[in-house]
Amino acid sequence: MRRILQISKPTFLILVNIFIITFLLIFFTGCNKISDKDFNDDKIRVVVSIPPQAEFVEKVGGDRVIVTVMIPPGANPHTYEPTPEKLIEVSRAKMYAKVGSGIEFELEWMDKIIGLNKEMYIVNCADGVRFITPEGTDGGSAIYYENNKSIEAEGDYGRIDPHIWLSLKNAKIMSENIYKGLAKIDPANREYYRENLDSFTSELDELDKEIMQMFENKKNKVIIVYHPNWTYFAADYGIRQIPIEEEGKEPAAGYMKYVIDEALKYNIKTIFASPEFSTKSAEALAREIGGSVVLLSPLEKDYIENMRKTAAAFAEAME
Repeated sequence: MRRILQISKPTFLILVNIFIITFLLIFFTGCNKISDKDFNDDKIRVVVSIPPQAEFVEKVGGDRVIVTVMIPPGANPHTYEPTPEKLIEVSRAKMYAKVGSGIEFELEWMDKIIGLNKEMYIVNCADGVRFITPEGTDGGSAIYYENNKSIEAEGDYGRIDPHIWLSLKNAKIMSENIYKGLAKIDPANREYYRENLDSFTSELDELDKEIMQMFENKKNKVIIVYHPNWTYFAADYGIRQIPIEEEGKEPAAGYMKYVIDEALKYNIKTIFASPEFSTKSAEALAREIGGSVVLLSPLEKDYIENMRKTAAAFAEAME
């Protein structure tokens, strides 16, 4: 009897996407549907994984860059699959700035993305960032993982929280790495990129001072979140983050009781959730404590304003 080769649905979809991309590239190139200007303008095409990185690249690169974001606003970075159009942009890019902290999109797609454009310069935005373990700030203080190199070498990102960009200190490091990448592939404009980086760094420093003042006199610096996105932010400002979600799963009844008890203990009336995830458990908890759910996205492109808005929401919830 013949044996029938079975291909899983995710693998099949990936193969279909790659086939479509290859076809489109051949078609567009052969038929000259994309103008020479699109390929030969003097701007540097940079691809990033998430929207906040787009702001980092644009702040540093200024009018010298064109940025494509792989994961659009509102999409779940744990499950998103890029469209053929996005992957065509990858094939045209000079640089890819990856987050580098183990977000699932990059773990699933980075090798395939590199395979589409082997001439593309890869920047690891996480170089120099101190990773924090997933339990992070639930106990009241951050637990840093000191050996990032072994995590990168082994690909064992399960031990750390991937949301590194939600720290202004990390945003400065990530932007510095982006600067180094742009200076590498466009050394003639190195000074321009450095001036832009210095300006953005000053902007981040000013916002950091503003946020520190927001939390200066708060006695109960505790927040309850559905998904523990804000571990790095909480570590920067001495905030205790209590997640509803347990290791990526809906909470068990016993753990839900613990969270409710903590909410009552600290008189917490606001539960923070992300629009990228289900809010069902957050809404259930809010009903139990007579509170409400506030949505805050960790993936807004307008990074400065989003971090300011988030800090203000956390501070208000601590009143």
